[in-house]
Amino acid sequence: MSVIPVLGAFAGSAKLLPLPGEAADATAGGKDYFKELGIRTFINAAGTYTFMTGSLMRDEVMSAINYASKEFVLLDELEDKVGQRIATLLRCEYATVTSGAAAAMTLGAAGVLTGMDEKKVAQLPFLEGTGMKTEVIIQKEHDIAYAHALKNTGLRIVYVTGREELEKAISDKTALMYFLNANNFEGKVQVEEFLKIAQAHSIPTMIDCAADVPPVENLFKYTAMGYDLVCFSGGKGIRGPQSAGLLLGRKKYIEAARLSAPPRGNTIGRGLKVNKEEILGMLVALETYLAIDHAKEWKMWEAQIKLISDAVKTVAGVETEVVVPPVANHIPTLHISWDPKKVPATAADIRQKLRSGNPSIEVADGANQHTFNVTTWMLVPGQEKIVATQLKKVLAEMALSPTHG
Repeated sequence: MSVIPVLGAFAGSAKLLPLPGEAADATAGGKDYFKELGIRTFINAAGTYTFMTGSLMRDEVMSAINYASKEFVLLDELEDKVGQRIATLLRCEYATVTSGAAAAMTLGAAGVLTGMDEKKVAQLPFLEGTGMKTEVIIQKEHDIAYAHALKNTGLRIVYVTGREELEKAISDKTALMYFLNANNFEGKVQVEEFLKIAQAHSIPTMIDCAADVPPVENLFKYTAMGYDLVCFSGGKGIRGPQSAGLLLGRKKYIEAARLSAPPRGNTIGRGLKVNKEEILGMLVALETYLAIDHAKEWKMWEAQIKLISDAVKTVAGVETEVVVPPVANHIPTLHISWDPKKVPATAADIRQKLRSGNPSIEVADGANQHTFNVTTWMLVPGQEKIVATQLKKVLAEMALSPTHG
């Protein structure tokens, strides 16, 4: 049975999963697996953090996953056809579904190193004496833990600050130049200049956009700009499977990257397997995301944030500020802070109180011990009222309590 022709059936209006407590009845005939395991579910007012299991998949995605689970297909054929469809949707040369943004980084770098030489594919991550290049250039301001995904290929990271150091670092050992889009405004060389320098020296470029959707335009922006490889998480703003991601860009590099990916075995990417259900689910998540009314969704988030802000500001000493991060996690974010003389509690105290409440609520870290952050983009509509009520209640209780300080 062919997989591709049925996809349009899943790309209709965007729907969300039921409220916590309803999900078990709706999907498992009343069997509450998490409860049996002693695991509490929670309302996610924090964001798409991996340790909080990312985002909730839409109904269309689950329909595609359930569909794919009932048929066998050849993995390479599915990746080929889905990659072609995604490339058409996003107007880029080529694409492939990976097991997350970090996997996209590892496989993309591998493709740059090996090209279509299967002997080199089997030699990774041991680069010395192979004829492959050995270095990747990263600005110091862009050094994050996830850059380890590049080290998995055997590449050595060369850190630079500023244009002069960057150009001096380029040598015949340079395989790749990596740019962390979230830190664009922190590095001295920003996104367009970085690309121009790389192109002037004929060095392939990779841009890490893991958490950079929304806005939807970012799915097109960086391939159109000329970046050779663009990496996205699938289980954040796109609302696909948490263990999926996208690698977009030049066909020659992505086809080469696939040589290091399953089903092939003697490769560094064998453990980066993405199953047929996730591949199809990622495509349908993308189709669904592209089809939604993004302006309407943004207005909903703003209204939800205002509701929560208005509620907590009724507690004496509590202040709020709405901030939209410029790049990554570009959504309305509510910063809640308080005067510790009026609310003698730390953020850790309040977060624990919210976590242990009924229902359990998770919020995000703030800048210091007297602030935390709230987002609403991962809330099921209606949950903003629960969050507003619980936050107001907890802050008011802490304000009355003399036991914190």
